[in-house]
Amino acid sequence: MTSTDWIVIAAGAAIIAWVYWYFFVAPRAAVSIPSGDSAGLPEITITVKGGYDPAQIRVKSGQPVRLTFDRQETSSCSEEIVFPDFGVKKFLPAFEKTTIELTPPRPGKYGFMCGMSMLHGSLIAE
Repeated sequence: MTSTDWIVIAAGAAIIAWVYWYFFVAPRAAVSIPSGDSAGLPEITITVKGGYDPAQIRVKSGQPVRLTFDRQETSSCSEEIVFPDFGVKKFLPAFEKTTIELTPPRPGKYGFMCGMSMLHGSLIAE
């Protein structure tokens, strides 16, 4: 093998490691949703662009919450949102907002992901 081959192999390994870290290990900011008032449900907007921002949302268990997904891209990976614990699977049109209302029944961590299971987030009920 030539030195160029080794450089290409090392660069490929570095890119693979970065992709793995970004999608599966990188810390995401957690946001707490304040309690809703008599005017409506607690609500938060989640930006969808190469991931979910914020990717971790803290809520009260047993209280309904409104999550608005603002999809800012056309990537086919992010065109669907799935909440397996709630049986929710919804299409997210590009450059539009889509609202989902959920009620976490008990304390715990409820994951959500894209249809390809590459983008991940969590709803943490306390």
